[in-house]
Amino acid sequence: MKNLADLLQLGNPLLYEKCSPIEYDELPLVNDWVKDLHNVMEEIRAKYHFGRGIAAPQLGIMKRLVYINIDKPIVMINPEIVHPSEELFEVWDDCMSFPNLLVKVRRHKSLTVNYFDEHWLSQTWKVSNDLSELLQHECDHLDGILCTMRAVDNKSFKWRS
Repeated sequence: MKNLADLLQLGNPLLYEKCSPIEYDELPLVNDWVKDLHNVMEEIRAKYHFGRGIAAPQLGIMKRLVYINIDKPIVMINPEIVHPSEELFEVWDDCMSFPNLLVKVRRHKSLTVNYFDEHWLSQTWKVSNDLSELLQHECDHLDGILCTMRAVDNKSFKWRS
């Protein structure tokens, strides 16, 4: 089982790589990956008091997999953002891969995400505001994009207080 020590930190070259889609025949692997993602997220929550979602590449699993756990666990296989709103908003974003740094980014206010769940059933989720920001952040990880690369400007960084 992976733990906090396995979480890739800012600067690790794997964080900047695009992930491969999960194929149907890889579905049996997803359950163990999700257990690892869940375990590391719980350790982050205990240590840093934040964490709503984590992407597989943050643990060096270079697959298009996102795990969200706010009210209940949601497994997102091969998520694809569609219909992002034209309206944007600014938010201070955080990331488990650099837990003490906040980055001001601009995100779409609402969007729809299509994905497969852990049973390979097609799902659609329409979200707005903080959930929209969260899904954009996690899906960016799958494309090798960190919120530091989306900073509004060169003054959009601060330490978590």
